[in-house]
Amino acid sequence: MCDYDKIKAVNEPPVPSPMLSVVVPVYNSAGYLKKCLAALAASDFNDFDVLVVDDGSTEPVEPIVKQYGFEYMRIEGPGGPARARNRGVARVKGKYVVFIDADVVVHRDTLKKFAEVFTADSTIDAVVGSYDETPAERSFFSQYKNLFHHYVHQINAGQVSTFWSGCGAMRRDLFLAFGGFDEERYRRPAIEDIELGTWVSAAGFQIVLAPQVKATHLKRWTLWSILKTDIFDRGVPWIKLMLRAGAAANTLNAKSSQRVCVALTWLALALLPLMWWQPAAGVVALLMLSAVSALNFDFYRYFIAHSGVWFTLRVLPMHWLYFWYCGLCVIWGTAAHHLEKQSSKTEGVPQASSVPPENVSPKVHAK
Repeated sequence: MCDYDKIKAVNEPPVPSPMLSVVVPVYNSAGYLKKCLAALAASDFNDFDVLVVDDGSTEPVEPIVKQYGFEYMRIEGPGGPARARNRGVARVKGKYVVFIDADVVVHRDTLKKFAEVFTADSTIDAVVGSYDETPAERSFFSQYKNLFHHYVHQINAGQVSTFWSGCGAMRRDLFLAFGGFDEERYRRPAIEDIELGTWVSAAGFQIVLAPQVKATHLKRWTLWSILKTDIFDRGVPWIKLMLRAGAAANTLNAKSSQRVCVALTWLALALLPLMWWQPAAGVVALLMLSAVSALNFDFYRYFIAHSGVWFTLRVLPMHWLYFWYCGLCVIWGTAAHHLEKQSSKTEGVPQASSVPPENVSPKVHAK
């Protein structure tokens, strides 16, 4: 570098950091990623940058990223989205980090609405968005799963004790203070975001669900992928998390009324075999399932208004199945938690921390 260039570099003002830094982890899924980045490029908000973290893809990802003028970072992988997001946050400079999955398409105003929530209330530390009511895939299972998610997030606006990395944002300094997502425990897509939200909320920091912040989900769901995700990647790990945290969540789809539905569904299932000897057992089981439907009347009314009666009739058995495998997750997760705890004691391995990191001071809210 010549002397003139050195003087110029010294005198040039530093490039200001953007308000929002968007981190998009990706492993292959090039078709989804192109739609995701095209939507970000069309945003009507300007104070942001985008970093795509390639988790060792075997498909050509970098040319897609460069096509839209965004930053690209490749790491050896795959090591899971938790690790990819952590590496991305360490590199970006925005005051707030927005996490967008590669199979999610933001609306033109999604980033602006994130910024508006943070600007309107400086005490808010993280914001959770929602899938919209127009999923890209038209199959029954894709519509059911995505609309289920949309409904739950739309009716739970306000302060929550969880986080969502599909379309969520958090203060970058806070994310780093908590050590980011647990990339050792979660080496595949799971509940790394829920766990981080649990510790952040427990320390007194404010996470809000803003239903006006929406994005479209592109993923195609099948019955098998729903069962696999809900049981192995979410349900069982979530039960283990609640046991480690020492408290049961009472938010989103883990409210007390939903636990009652789980109990009723299991009791109804237990009564069904008895109907061969005692027909009254079948009547009682039907009454229990009817009670489940009554407790979820608003949920079914939403599906009727959005997708019609025939669609909703198909939702009913899926919803009963959902409550049944939620109960299965409770049993499985509880057993796994205690087995792991006993194994750790036997082997002398310290238990994983179930409290916020020691270097994070609890947030004290002004009275």
